[in-house]
Amino acid sequence: MQPFIHLHVHSQYSILDGQASIPALVDKAIRDGMKGLALTDHGNMFGIKEFFNLVKKKNGATKDAIKGVQKRIEAIESGAEEVEDKESGAEEVEDKEKELASLQEEKAKLEAKIFKPIFGCEMYVARRRLTDKEATPREIRTTVVNEVEGFSIRRGAVDEGGYHLVVLAKNLKGYHNLVKLVSKGWTDGFYSRPRTDKYELEKYHEGLIVCSACLGGEIPRRILTGDIQGAEEAILWFKNIFGEDYYLELQRHKATVPRANHETYPLQQVVNDRLIEFSRKHGIKLVCTNDVHFVEEENAEAHDRLICLSTGKDLDDPNRMLYTKQEWLKTQQEMNDIFSDVPEALSNTLEILDKVEFYSIDHPPLMPTFPIPENFGTEEEYRKKFTEEDLFNEFTWDENGNVVLDEAAAHKKIENLGGYDKLYRIKLEADYLKELTFKGAHERYGEELSDEIMERITFELHIMKTMGFPGYFLIVQDFINAARRELDVSVGPGRGSAAGSVVAYCLKITQIDPLKYDLLFERFLNPDRISLPDIDVDFDDDGRGRVLQWVTEKYGAEKVAHIITYGTMATKLAIKDVARVQKLPLPESDRLTRLIPDRLPEKNGKAQKINLKNCIENVKELQEACNSSNELLANTMKYAQMLEGNVRNTGVHACGVIIGRDDITDWVPVSTADDKETGEKMLVTQYEGSVIEDTGLIKMDFLGLKTLSIIKEAVENIRQTRHIDLDIDSIPIDDPKTYELYSAGRTTGTFQFESAGMQKYLRELHPTTFEDLIAMNALYRPGPMEYIPQFIARKHGKEPIVYDIPIMEKYLKDTYGITVYQEQVMLLSRLLANFTRGQSDGLRKAMGKKLKDKLDALKPLFISGGEKNGHKKEVLEKIWADWEKFASYAFNKSHATCYSWVAFQTAYLKANYPSEYMAAVLSRNLNNITEITKFMDECKSMKIQVLGPDVNESQYKFSVNKKGNIRFGLGAIKGVGDSAVQAIVKEREANGPYKGIFDFVERVNLSACGKKTIESLAISGAFDSFKEIHREDFTALNSKGEIFLETLVRYGVKVQNDKMSQATSLFGSVAPIVTTPPEIPRGVPLSDIERLDKERELVGMYLSAHPLDAYKLELLYGCNTRMTDLKDRESLLNKELTFGGVVVDYRTGIGKRGGQYGFLKIEDYSGAEDIPLFGQDFIDYGKYGANNGTFVWIRARCQPSKFTPGRIDLKILEIKLLSELKGTLLNSITIELPARLVKNGFIQTLSEFMPPAHQHKAELSFKIYDSELDKSVRLRSRRKPTITEELIDFLSENDEVSFKINE
Repeated sequence: MQPFIHLHVHSQYSILDGQASIPALVDKAIRDGMKGLALTDHGNMFGIKEFFNLVKKKNGATKDAIKGVQKRIEAIESGAEEVEDKESGAEEVEDKEKELASLQEEKAKLEAKIFKPIFGCEMYVARRRLTDKEATPREIRTTVVNEVEGFSIRRGAVDEGGYHLVVLAKNLKGYHNLVKLVSKGWTDGFYSRPRTDKYELEKYHEGLIVCSACLGGEIPRRILTGDIQGAEEAILWFKNIFGEDYYLELQRHKATVPRANHETYPLQQVVNDRLIEFSRKHGIKLVCTNDVHFVEEENAEAHDRLICLSTGKDLDDPNRMLYTKQEWLKTQQEMNDIFSDVPEALSNTLEILDKVEFYSIDHPPLMPTFPIPENFGTEEEYRKKFTEEDLFNEFTWDENGNVVLDEAAAHKKIENLGGYDKLYRIKLEADYLKELTFKGAHERYGEELSDEIMERITFELHIMKTMGFPGYFLIVQDFINAARRELDVSVGPGRGSAAGSVVAYCLKITQIDPLKYDLLFERFLNPDRISLPDIDVDFDDDGRGRVLQWVTEKYGAEKVAHIITYGTMATKLAIKDVARVQKLPLPESDRLTRLIPDRLPEKNGKAQKINLKNCIENVKELQEACNSSNELLANTMKYAQMLEGNVRNTGVHACGVIIGRDDITDWVPVSTADDKETGEKMLVTQYEGSVIEDTGLIKMDFLGLKTLSIIKEAVENIRQTRHIDLDIDSIPIDDPKTYELYSAGRTTGTFQFESAGMQKYLRELHPTTFEDLIAMNALYRPGPMEYIPQFIARKHGKEPIVYDIPIMEKYLKDTYGITVYQEQVMLLSRLLANFTRGQSDGLRKAMGKKLKDKLDALKPLFISGGEKNGHKKEVLEKIWADWEKFASYAFNKSHATCYSWVAFQTAYLKANYPSEYMAAVLSRNLNNITEITKFMDECKSMKIQVLGPDVNESQYKFSVNKKGNIRFGLGAIKGVGDSAVQAIVKEREANGPYKGIFDFVERVNLSACGKKTIESLAISGAFDSFKEIHREDFTALNSKGEIFLETLVRYGVKVQNDKMSQATSLFGSVAPIVTTPPEIPRGVPLSDIERLDKERELVGMYLSAHPLDAYKLELLYGCNTRMTDLKDRESLLNKELTFGGVVVDYRTGIGKRGGQYGFLKIEDYSGAEDIPLFGQDFIDYGKYGANNGTFVWIRARCQPSKFTPGRIDLKILEIKLLSELKGTLLNSITIELPARLVKNGFIQTLSEFMPPAHQHKAELSFKIYDSELDKSVRLRSRRKPTITEELIDFLSENDEVSFKINE
């Protein structure tokens, strides 16, 4: 058998065209004994880095063994290692030669096992230039130009697509040239597909091997169209450019199943005959390939369905695209059988393999060049000023001038940093960084810097310099300072472990003092763990785009790129996709997807991944579907399993950005994507974020944080309403009002601390220091949450604070003796056992990730180090055990501190400037009706009114009026644009409030604020303050039958035109022109429901009232379920439910069996949901859908479906009108309060809200408790009051009182 390798291979990164995963391709090739494999996806290099990494890992053990053998060979040859059992000199020589021969043989065998990856691309070559992009008319494209073997060959498009060409990188130069070609295909040549051209191929030909490709290649196409001369000319062009590295490609895809492409093979045979002829004539070698698109023959049908998805066709479409179904990764034997008549075409694939070198596409960090002011210094000056010896010492000694590396390690370090040539640049950047740092340090800490500060800054600067990263910090501080000073963009205080850097704090990259809060630098940049720095930066979400634009302009568009993401076929999507192309009925497809659980039971103590294989193992109904006699159903499951996980589309990383030292395409391939904000094309790397840094490119995360936008808007509201310029970064961290807010749990609308569970713990904790908040932020998550009660008890002295060793108090005092943070483990390991900075970070990482081998290695060091410091072994063992238990949950204190500061800022604003803050919160949640409803309720509880829009008070967004109430923004009204709002506000600020509707149209710019806008303003209530006109009057008809709104606008236009003509008159008329306002006709008053519906249609919510307010207590306290709860029926299974609301829609239909059904859409305060009515339910309850606006109460039950396994049905038990139940659903109330309130008159005040009831009486009980005694008593009252809104509001306002209704 002639050895062979595949050179034409498509993976799943040939999106919706390839169905092969890279691991599956490589594994099969290795199993079959192939020495290598090429990856040639269509028009891209998306999978190349994954391919490189995988093969590198596969070869790793073998390469390590080769190194070991080579080391022994060198040792024996040098005499450093002797051959055993030597008796005499001659025998010793002979034994040495035998040993060396044996080792060489062993090395050769190992080298033969090395698998070689070939990086390539099947490119599209434009027929003209890549910049030519003219559409070819259909009549030209479909013109028949030749007949071959009975098949019509059509002309095809001129510019769309292009000829196929297989391009392989022979060496590193070739790889970089391939990257250039592929990238330019996207950035300059994209037209239907990414295209290159012959001019580019000639320019970047060095290091490339080229094959003529499939029937879509230029030579095959010219042969088929009858242009034999053109084919020959093309061959000679390629030979002239690529010489011996140009090959003619033979393919034979003979279809063997009926539903396949049977046209391809005869055409390939015609082309092959010509290619063999040209090969002999011009001395060009042949290669044979199989156009691989899937791994195994049985994958052909799955791939067929993938093509249906790609082309938008159904499986049974007779005119759809078909492959030959021969496109699997064939074995060497299969390829030998097919091409036995041209053995040289097989052997030449090995020739290409031998030409391809082993090379790495990874690279040390390529730090972008930060422009340092020339007056500080230049590289040229530094080369004159410092010798290589100076640099050697500076970069290999520690920060105190001590020699810490041996000679070999020191030289290796210099080499890793890029050699002396690179060191001059690093030193220049390091010195400039040092200058900026100390300038910032004096601003932060004062003129006199303590020894602790000096030592920390010196250490950090030294690490940054000797790891080669000073330029990184210069760039980050540059764009952060630009964001604050030039772009008016809010920047977060820091996030993640970067907040542990004092240098970052001095540079104002972060705003939290690491020394004050024991935050550690090595948690961020550990000298023992060589990793790139990673500073994630939060910007307000409005300004993030402006910062990116600034960075792009400063560093160059070609040096800045976003990062690609790959969307894959998830479990449910795979089922739906296959079901759709196979025409499986939609209800059956939905049933299958509903059978996929959200989580699976643990297996061997580990959570099982959600995929079809695991789901089928665990769900009986899915097993039945797989084994079903219904072929359509069984095939859906079969091929969904094959397609699951396949790459389906590409996207752009939400925040990851690359800033390069050079043009990005000097190092990695790029594609393009549309910027959602600007619509412009932006560069996107073809390698994803998890691997991009291996290539040397520096990744930074630019995140948009809505909370920063809320804070910024709140500060602006304060400036406008109170004329205070608040510096939010300088607010007092001990502000009493803020801690009162936290202690009362009134955190709705604030950052990080607003969940119900957190509010409960805050009320128990009564935080009094910022450290309390940091700890709660870190503890409130699965795992460490169980420590919260102990944390609270210790704070309040109910549980003693104990330390295993007294000196541990130094780092555990702020958390009352409980280890909360990873940093505490690190600091204590140093304090107790003299761990180095690097060792302590290694311990943190090992505990967090449960790395047993690493922990086993570190434990003896900890025990022995602790014993040397005089600590008892058994105590040290206990501490280690405690750490092992908790450290996997321990949180990053740096991140907790930063986000707790942002949270504190929001709480401070809410506590001190409540209206201004809540206005900002409402503005930033306008499109989320659930959140808006919650925040409107919060405003009400804070005694802040949220008023509808008003042309005399509203700004563009939510704003605060003089009374401290919140006004709805005009810009949030549908149909009211920016220019209209600007015109209204500008005129109002210039000439005072509008006196009435006629004054409004006489003054406002009617070009910007036209009829449609005025109609929207009227219906939304923005003119309600004008007493002379009502909402319905705008659409009323006058005596002439005209709509008043049109008359009003005409009047305004005439008045403004008259004023303008008078102003421009040469003579200046003495008497002003007077136009009499038209009479306002009276319209038919709107009902409350009509008025509110129109209001919500325009502003997205009910503002002036809510149609359900008449039944508010019944719905909030007399029902046990909200409408939005019905979305998760699984959690409601087998429970009796009561819920209600207003009918907002009713849809009916006729089922397959002729039965009628309906869907009642019911809305309550939480949202709306459809209630299905089938069979008898439709007959009994369909009447409630007759009129929208009907208020209903429903009793129902969630139960397993009788007909569809896995489905949960909502069974209606009863429907009634809410009007019939008014006051009857609230039967009891229990009020819980502290004993001291009983003494101070609270009960007397409470009784005023509970007059004797004549009807709808409720049972009244009290639960009175004493926290200090930890006792409570329950009392039942003889009074039976009616539960009213006033009573509920009174109880809700008192933070120390809680109540329960119907419990």
